[in-house]
Amino acid sequence: MQNAGFNFSVLIKPTDETFPESMAVHEIPVFLAKQKLSEFGEEFNDKIVLCADTVVILNGHVLNKPADEDEAKEMLQRLSGHKHTVVTGVAYKVSDNVSSFSDACLVHFNKLTEAEIDYYIKIHKPMDKAGAYGIQDFIGMVGVRSLEGSFYTVMGLPIHKVYEHLKPFVSF
Repeated sequence: MQNAGFNFSVLIKPTDETFPESMAVHEIPVFLAKQKLSEFGEEFNDKIVLCADTVVILNGHVLNKPADEDEAKEMLQRLSGHKHTVVTGVAYKVSDNVSSFSDACLVHFNKLTEAEIDYYIKIHKPMDKAGAYGIQDFIGMVGVRSLEGSFYTVMGLPIHKVYEHLKPFVSF
């Protein structure tokens, strides 16, 4: 955000990240971003508040944050050698006006070895990452063959779209 010309601070509010099971998978990240945004009350009305959430979608199913190392390994094994979609949803408010959008990226994964997966889980501890990986980490460096979309969307914030929406507030 700073490199895009925004002055900002990070505040984390615990948020319920459950969603209706019947919800369309591509709608989930915006729904979750709005859930996060709802945690910021009137005391933030004089600030721009921006929240985001990212999901990994493989064969029409959402791969959330893994509960443990075994689930992380299972997710990475499922992603290995396949393509999947990453969708990041963003919700923001300026005064009382709330807006939202999402961006998607198609990610092509190389085939990963068991040793690569085990190493990644041991060193990078991806339990807080959708699909059990961060594109900026080891798996992204060795496992991602190509992207059709923005690297930053996969990383968790489609800064090109954030900039487009918040350009009037840039401070450079």
